[in-house]
Amino acid sequence: MGIGLTEEHRALAASVHGLAGRAPDHAALAGQGILGLHLPEEYGGQGYGLLELCVALEALGERRVPGPYLPTVLASAVLAWPGASIGPVQPYDSADPARSGESAVLADGRRGLIAGLADGSMTAAVVLPVDPAGAPGGSGDPSDGDLPEGDPSDGNAVGGGPRGALALGAPDADLFLVPIDGARWAVLDRADVVAEPADSVDLDRALCSVTTRDIPADRVLGEVPVREIAAVLLGADACGVAAWAVATAAGYAKVREQFGRPIGQFQGVKHRVAAAFVALEQARAAVWDAARAMDGARAMDGAASYDEVRLAAAVAAVLGPEAAVRGAADAIQVLGGIGYTFEHDAHRYYRRALSDRMLAGDPGPWAEETARLAVAGTRRAMEPDLPEEAAAVRDAIRAEAGSLRAEEPAARLRRFAADGWIMPYLPRPWGRAASPLEQVIIHQEFRDLKRPNLGIAAWAVPSIVRYGTREQQERFLPKTFTGEIVWCQLFSEPGAGSDLAGLATKATRVEGGWSLTGQKIWTSLAQYAHWGICLARTSPEKSKHSGITYFLVDMAAQGVTVRPLKEINGDEVFNEVFLDDVFVPDDLVVGAVDEGWRVARDTLSHERVALGDSWGPGSQHTDMAELIAGLPPLRQSQREQAGRLWAEGQAISALGLRITLSQLAGADPATAPSVRKLLGMRHAQAISEFCWSLAPRSRRWNRTILATRAFTIGGGTTEVQLNIIAERALGLPRDP
Repeated sequence: MGIGLTEEHRALAASVHGLAGRAPDHAALAGQGILGLHLPEEYGGQGYGLLELCVALEALGERRVPGPYLPTVLASAVLAWPGASIGPVQPYDSADPARSGESAVLADGRRGLIAGLADGSMTAAVVLPVDPAGAPGGSGDPSDGDLPEGDPSDGNAVGGGPRGALALGAPDADLFLVPIDGARWAVLDRADVVAEPADSVDLDRALCSVTTRDIPADRVLGEVPVREIAAVLLGADACGVAAWAVATAAGYAKVREQFGRPIGQFQGVKHRVAAAFVALEQARAAVWDAARAMDGARAMDGAASYDEVRLAAAVAAVLGPEAAVRGAADAIQVLGGIGYTFEHDAHRYYRRALSDRMLAGDPGPWAEETARLAVAGTRRAMEPDLPEEAAAVRDAIRAEAGSLRAEEPAARLRRFAADGWIMPYLPRPWGRAASPLEQVIIHQEFRDLKRPNLGIAAWAVPSIVRYGTREQQERFLPKTFTGEIVWCQLFSEPGAGSDLAGLATKATRVEGGWSLTGQKIWTSLAQYAHWGICLARTSPEKSKHSGITYFLVDMAAQGVTVRPLKEINGDEVFNEVFLDDVFVPDDLVVGAVDEGWRVARDTLSHERVALGDSWGPGSQHTDMAELIAGLPPLRQSQREQAGRLWAEGQAISALGLRITLSQLAGADPATAPSVRKLLGMRHAQAISEFCWSLAPRSRRWNRTILATRAFTIGGGTTEVQLNIIAERALGLPRDP
């Protein structure tokens, strides 16, 4: 998707991509307004937010544009943050026409600095990385003779700053942003520091070593989340690096041939590239959410608590740079020998990824901070920002919800079914033909109204609505919505699991219908089902995906035998189903004869979305935090693991919100639901394993750790999902 979702963000990304392709210098970036995207207009900025800046940084990172733009925009973002101030605050006269619209909080010594950074006449360097306690990394021990002079006894200076600390930026930068006293920061002129070039693994971006002694008191900033802003902006740059790596690896895998075919057909290569893409999408979601959190805090003018900002930024710091390092390393692996040559750009992107991760700070402490905030109860609200027209829609839906709350449970259920509230996106009369906006509001307003869980029917009903006859719809759908009909899915067979089109169940033409014979397996809840949706081969002489027909089978019909299968946790959800000359009349064929594969693909698409929307009930990151809150303090390694798991879970939630917003904008989320399903199922397993390790005597986690093993199998295995992502999102060739 890219970090940006809206049409405006996509246009911005395309524009910056075009500019980056012309190898712009710092002045060119300033001339196009890139350096001031996130700054107020009255200070030479464009008046947008950090999210727009991240969209631009991703595009610049993908082109690996050199120069001091990243520390420069980082410094200006810090200076423009609510609560930051330097020097004596100048009198603010709101009636002065020359200062009309100026924020009073910016009416201090920062004004000229921000304007200079925005127009490109000034550059900055920023001491990074900085640990959670505020101490700079990369400290050295320069001689005192190299230090600038100062006299703290006159009351105009505070304590010394860093000594030999590493900074992102060139030694000839105009401004230096440095940490002092653990938590505070100062912005210094070049004359206030000794800066020398520093060796860097990144060949395209300067680092320097910075030493200060006495810092003028009037250059000390107020409370500003500098580490967090840096982590988000570096995460955006890392997303650009990862995007280049994924695109380069995929492009090479399409054309490089070995053993008589493109290497992208080999699953080892295909899955490596797809996994890198999945990590990129997760990182984009994390950076996007952190930028949104920061823009929200900026809009509150510093009045809001920064815990949400810190949590969102910590998640971005854990996931963003790591996706770039992994993606760049995987690109070199896919490229092979050519990727290891100095002439190829792959090593430069790998170097940039390593640099981003180093500058953002060790992911371990970030993960610990994530765990600390999550266990303390900090949460990110994953609600979409809705347009103005949502208010009238919400009023109408809220009134309906209030009316339903007044009903007795049985009457409420009948109204749910009759009024189309159970699957509101379906066309009337089965749904409400609800737009994406209406669906979001219905979901929000109906949270306390327990609508029936349709189970397998949630996958079957849309296919019957789309392909079934009017008679079939009227016969089955009303009772399905009220729970009087329970469904199962008769698709998988012993020889046709992931390769569903290889099914062998036969359907032979008989008078008035068809006779079905075969065996189905992994059929959930078949022992309780009244009806099953079934695939059988009606024309075996046709090609693999042709000659399959979609049937509705009465599970009480003669010749149907159900045998439950005991699973590893002791439950009996799955079943074997034997069909022995089971008669199915012609009026229970859904769609055209021999065209059942088209109907089945519609059903499977709903299955994948449904499973993705309910990733790991009882085994989510919020369940982990609740468990940890009631335990003795964890060891450091456990805190780090908990933080990484929380970061993954929060990013999966953000990815779900991004899918919703894409649908609200009328865009196709493409493979994003498959990405979310893959991440969610794998994450649920990791959560249950970790929680069980913390509470091995818990009945809940003893049960959950076993139950979640099925998550990466049902509804499309991990391997199938990776194939889908590789082929549909990245265009890698299908297996022959």
